[in-house]
Amino acid sequence: MKLAIVALALVLSACTTLIQPKLVSSPDDGTLEDSSVSPYDNDHPAISRLDPKLRDAMQRAARDAEAKGIKVVVTSGWRSKSYQQRLLDDATSKYGSLEEARKHVNTPDKSTHVTGHAVDIGFTDAADWFSRKGSKYGLCQTYANELWHYELATEPGGDCPPQQSNAAG
Repeated sequence: MKLAIVALALVLSACTTLIQPKLVSSPDDGTLEDSSVSPYDNDHPAISRLDPKLRDAMQRAARDAEAKGIKVVVTSGWRSKSYQQRLLDDATSKYGSLEEARKHVNTPDKSTHVTGHAVDIGFTDAADWFSRKGSKYGLCQTYANELWHYELATEPGGDCPPQQSNAAG
């Protein structure tokens, strides 16, 4: 009898796992369906919900980079708290612990993406250009382990502050 109860519990557990709704991402939470978006797509929430000063600086920098032949895309901009939590949950699974995941993904309450104060730039040559020229626009790479992550962290033309080693600080 005990064996039958255990078997039934295992079957029910498996069924519940199979029928749990999958959290669906949408552009409304900042998800980029094609993994990037034009820095000028002001209709996409990942761009439109950025802090206006950050959005303006990023777009001015992108125009100048593109004038030099460097294609710029945004690989992440504003994110909803629920989207940020999904990214953190995915990173926790990938890296095996919350502590390790935090080096790569911030919590929803600490993420500057959630507040609209951070933008991730792609491709690598564009991120490199932003790293070298971004301070002209007030944009700074804030994490040493994320070449793509930029925030308004200085006055245009000013010096960027020292980078944090990673998202955990």
